[in-house]
Amino acid sequence: MNICVFLSAADLDDRYTVPAREFAELLGRGGHTLVWGGSESGLMKVVADGVQESGGRLVGVSVDFLAAKARTNADEMVTAKDLAERKALLLEKSDAIVIMVGGTGTLDEATEILELKKHGKHTKPVVLLNTAGFYDGLHQQFRRMEDEGFLPLPLTELVFFAEDGVGALAYLEESAGLQ
Repeated sequence: MNICVFLSAADLDDRYTVPAREFAELLGRGGHTLVWGGSESGLMKVVADGVQESGGRLVGVSVDFLAAKARTNADEMVTAKDLAERKALLLEKSDAIVIMVGGTGTLDEATEILELKKHGKHTKPVVLLNTAGFYDGLHQQFRRMEDEGFLPLPLTELVFFAEDGVGALAYLEESAGLQ
């Protein structure tokens, strides 16, 4: 399965890097392909290293202004002209999406992917990996949106919140009929 992972390119502490590495190793050992932003920095590098070292493939989608930070030994690397094209290519090349910890760029990617799913532009499973409770506040906000009628479909059909990589991958594999 081609699994797109949206995540930070920042250098982060062990409470985020250790679970990210564990999830990456699960992907690699499972024979999955990581589709990601292509960066050789921060958490993006941690995940790419883990997938590659565990036997998985890497498909990167960088963007012109970040091309100098792109991983040189990915199995495939594409450079988009802008962030909008990058997001479209990441979605196009993936079978499922995992949103890991990140900043405004990751939040932008997450909300666009969920908005597209809400409108039926894709039906791919989406997981928010809630490492160290990072997305507790967002989960609460989504529940409020659902309770107050802002979501046209149940939250459970829009996104799955996983507390760890094992749960995230199990959900994706079940959604794809691999279990």
